[in-house]
Amino acid sequence: MGRSQGMLRLGMACLLLVLASRVWAQPVVEVTPDFDRLDLTPHLEILEDVEGELDFDAARRATGYAPVPAAGPNFGFSTSVWWVRFAVHNTGSEPAVLLLRQDYPLIDHLDLWLPDGRGGTRHLHTGDRKPFASRDIDLRNFVSQLVVPAGETVPVLLRYATGGSMDISLKLFAPVPLLEQVGVEQLAYGIYYGGFIALIFYNLIIFVAVRDRVFFWYLLYAVVFGLHFGVHNGFSYQFLWPNSPAWANQSLVVLLGLSLIFALQFTRGFLDAQRMLPRCDRIAQILQAMAGLIVLGSFVLPYGTVVVPIAHVTILVTALILFMGTRSLLAGYRPARYFMLAWIAMLLTVFAYMLKAFGILPNNVLTQNGFQIGSLLEMTLLSVALSARVRDLQKYSFTDPLTGLLNRRSFDQHLELEFLRGRQGGPVSLLVIDIDHFKRFNDSHGHAAGDKAIRLVARHLDRNLRPGDAVYRYGGEEFAAILPGADLDQARDVAQRLLGPVDSGGITDDPITLSIGVACSDGLPEPVAARLFELADQALYQAKTEGRHRAVAAT
Repeated sequence: MGRSQGMLRLGMACLLLVLASRVWAQPVVEVTPDFDRLDLTPHLEILEDVEGELDFDAARRATGYAPVPAAGPNFGFSTSVWWVRFAVHNTGSEPAVLLLRQDYPLIDHLDLWLPDGRGGTRHLHTGDRKPFASRDIDLRNFVSQLVVPAGETVPVLLRYATGGSMDISLKLFAPVPLLEQVGVEQLAYGIYYGGFIALIFYNLIIFVAVRDRVFFWYLLYAVVFGLHFGVHNGFSYQFLWPNSPAWANQSLVVLLGLSLIFALQFTRGFLDAQRMLPRCDRIAQILQAMAGLIVLGSFVLPYGTVVVPIAHVTILVTALILFMGTRSLLAGYRPARYFMLAWIAMLLTVFAYMLKAFGILPNNVLTQNGFQIGSLLEMTLLSVALSARVRDLQKYSFTDPLTGLLNRRSFDQHLELEFLRGRQGGPVSLLVIDIDHFKRFNDSHGHAAGDKAIRLVARHLDRNLRPGDAVYRYGGEEFAAILPGADLDQARDVAQRLLGPVDSGGITDDPITLSIGVACSDGLPEPVAARLFELADQALYQAKTEGRHRAVAAT
């Protein structure tokens, strides 16, 4: 009888061992004395706890674990709790001190049951819903130490719960390799944020100089977007608000929403959308209002409720900005070239990141960090676009938009300059030119034909002047030409050449004719530029009173 009872106890013990081995039958990672680092994805088993009801003991005993899907352990916006398990076997003769790293830092609640090296298990409850001090090691993402005794196999269990994107990205390191990798990453992030700061200060200086509000919106966009990436990378929580976990989560939505608002405001101003793209401008205002409502809603609604809408609005905003830039580029707005390159670079990385956030693409170096590379490239190209815009504004401030000739502002400056040069080394002559009967032409053929006639005359004048001469649209149908170094006879010859036939471009059967007044600085009684223009204008008036289509020189 006693022997039977002993055999029964032995059988029960064996059965319990078998059951226990089945409970803890999980993938085993072997760690050798020269272990460096390992991506744990192929070595994990996961369990989805849809209702979030399992505790540690229940999860440890659960039998529904499965290998990581082929698409990877990125499950998008999931309300489930996810359990992850694996085991580590130390093949060496000394305890192995290892570091477990969860790369993606935006996990609300992360529980880890880790071996403590003394045959026991320690429980670490952390996440970005807990104060930053709850972390095992003071780094931007989650790094925890586990000690595996020599020759032993120890289980590791993790519990993930988050209102955002469920991105399980676990790696196992020896301490020195992780330290080396963190050093390289810190250098890369330093370059990234240093570039952001340099661009901000560069454009701040330009804004102070030119006082263009578009620069102001760019600066706000750059500052807020940089802070958003600080949240995205975990640096803002680590260095700016480590004791404010609620704000650490909310700031992601707030800063992203504000960056969308400022990006649209910058785009509207840069592309002059209210005048050039009025329908797109109204859509942009609607999206700004939507982003603003989501930002306000983030102060009263759970993070998981607002993070999905802001992700969708981000996609809509990016698509709208790309469409507006394309329209402006096709309309011939040259700074839109850099604008489009900037947003295409950003667009590709935004969509890659959003597809990762929704669990469509896996978490890798490109999908996780390409967004940042794209953003820095975008900010750089937008800065170049702003510089091109300033150059265009400067050009247009001295250029007539209808004809492409220099305008009256340029004429006034250049006449003073050439007059001073002429006083020091030679004469300068001036032609003042008017299109004959232009008001009657406008009334008969319409303003569109009148504009075309002005462009045709401008081209005629530009082609028939001497090299070094300059022609200007003075205003309306009146032009002026500065002839450096020309005496009165040479100026008369140029004027006679300009009286030649003007190509009408098919807009009228009647010839387009000109009247020209000529004046030269030689022998000018009052050595001032304004007097030279007054004499040429009087000569033009005389040419008109004598019957038009002629050149008259002031004497």
